[in-house]
Amino acid sequence: MTHVVHPYAQRIGILRGWKSRWFTRDRAKYQEFLRADTAVRAFLEKRLRGMYASTIEIERSNTELRVIIKSSRPGLVIGRSGEGTKKLKDELKKVIRKEGIQDDTNLRIDVEEIRSPESDAGVVAYMVAESLEKRLPFRRVLKQTIEKVIANRDVDGVRITISGRLGGAEMSRKEGLKRGQIPLQTLRSDIDFAREKAYLPYGVIGIKVWINRGEVFEGDDKNQK
Repeated sequence: MTHVVHPYAQRIGILRGWKSRWFTRDRAKYQEFLRADTAVRAFLEKRLRGMYASTIEIERSNTELRVIIKSSRPGLVIGRSGEGTKKLKDELKKVIRKEGIQDDTNLRIDVEEIRSPESDAGVVAYMVAESLEKRLPFRRVLKQTIEKVIANRDVDGVRITISGRLGGAEMSRKEGLKRGQIPLQTLRSDIDFAREKAYLPYGVIGIKVWINRGEVFEGDDKNQK
């Protein structure tokens, strides 16, 4: 078994906050809320595929359930005159009801734009998956993506790893490329990490992306944001 720690989990409370933000002392309610969160995330990951959605955050209060979707192309999620979010809200309510959860809170969906897509690991991972699904050569995809990401001035290092039946080979293998520095054990380094899957006719290819967005110090503007 590997002893590698997830870069996001390692930095919770240091550089990052939690992706689900709510609290309850009632054990039964806690179980229901947790099931609802899991169902919402699983549904949105499938539903928003192709819309360049990177992060899904959930906030709860006594009266409101707020789902925050971060995407580099928010127009695809919102739709024409907000029709996309209205439809998404109705679908989410059905998903929560299907889980047998009686949730009377008001559901609200907020869509936030990712200003710099090349420095977001989730968006970059989907870009790689999309290129592989278009049957482009995997080495060219890795090289072009890494060059595009490292050209961003906010990025100090990038690493992309793909594994599976690369090029349709009978035996699966692992390939990767790295540029710059990825100091995983330096907790002040802002490391963004994401996993994605590319669905190809001969099998699924797994994709992992690490992006180093530089070091964050106390009192730094990036840290305050």
